[in-house]
Amino acid sequence: MPLLIVKGDITKMKVDAIVNAANNSLLGGGGVDGMIHRAAGPGLLRECRTLGGCETGCSKLTGAYDLPCRYVIHTVGPVWHGGSCGEREKLASCYRTALELAEEHGCETVAFPLISSGVYGYPKDKALRVATEAVAGYLGGHDSDMTVYIMSYDGKIETERRLKQGISEYISEKFLTSRREGFVLPETPAEETADEEDECELPDVLGLFRPSEAVQAREDAGQKRRRWSEKKAAAAEMPSYQSVNAADGELEKRLSELDESFSEMLLRKIDERGMTDAQCYKRANISRKLFSKIRGDSTYRPSKPTALAFAVALELSLPETRELLMKAGFALSHSSKFDVIVEYFIVTGNYDVFAINEALFLYDQALLGM
Repeated sequence: MPLLIVKGDITKMKVDAIVNAANNSLLGGGGVDGMIHRAAGPGLLRECRTLGGCETGCSKLTGAYDLPCRYVIHTVGPVWHGGSCGEREKLASCYRTALELAEEHGCETVAFPLISSGVYGYPKDKALRVATEAVAGYLGGHDSDMTVYIMSYDGKIETERRLKQGISEYISEKFLTSRREGFVLPETPAEETADEEDECELPDVLGLFRPSEAVQAREDAGQKRRRWSEKKAAAAEMPSYQSVNAADGELEKRLSELDESFSEMLLRKIDERGMTDAQCYKRANISRKLFSKIRGDSTYRPSKPTALAFAVALELSLPETRELLMKAGFALSHSSKFDVIVEYFIVTGNYDVFAINEALFLYDQALLGM
């Protein structure tokens, strides 16, 4: 693990092996197949001529020649005929057989195109779902720390329409509302640019408020400024640094009472769920190497995508997710599209990290895991 969805040109990937979406002849063609043959040079075609073709759903391996990888794994995907002719099974077989060859040749990093989603007509959202399920299933069933990339050349992958609509509505409700509120109620008024008695200037919010809302917003902003002034006055009456520093070891006492760290809470949650370490980090789309680092260091502070990946793997509720994030020094915010999308999946009970990553990819956000 992990499995990552990325945009880019597969012929530029510096990995151990790239996978070619080939035709049955293995002698080159259009799309990704043509790109790989052109980038590899004539040596690739000469070797492919010795292979005797390849059946749909199967894979064969060659050298990479002028490509920056070590191997090219050629696999033949199915032509889309509406989904009733065994296309899904054949497409999943492409990923499994390619990964078997990669593992057999000691590959630690492999990059796939979205097989059959070009001229073969397989719908991209369905092709991506088969790809993620097949790769995750293979890696989950093998003692492997392989990293797999699924490449989207132009990034134009649509998710299932009902899911996309639900995510969009949730973003509109949480993300856009938060941004609107953020315009009206700034956290810290800029004392350098306005006196306490000055009327608060409202920015142009591009029609987000009706007239009545603008009046209320102005009143709220005035109250916010008055509260800010009160806080400034209270701060002026606080004890000096010297008096705080001499406060009978209160700071040392508080530091000695620190509760469990992120790592400690994570390991406790894994035990409470009755999961093994491997089950947890694979479901989180986390590499074994990173998990070992977290387990071995009680003070380890992960990135936010890593912390959220573990929350998803453990199927934590939203309050539990917030608690785990807090241990790593983070919080969920409705002003972050990344946070809102992950929150949507948690509140709807969908803990499939690969489905979440598909949605994050669709909205150009960072992915969960590492």
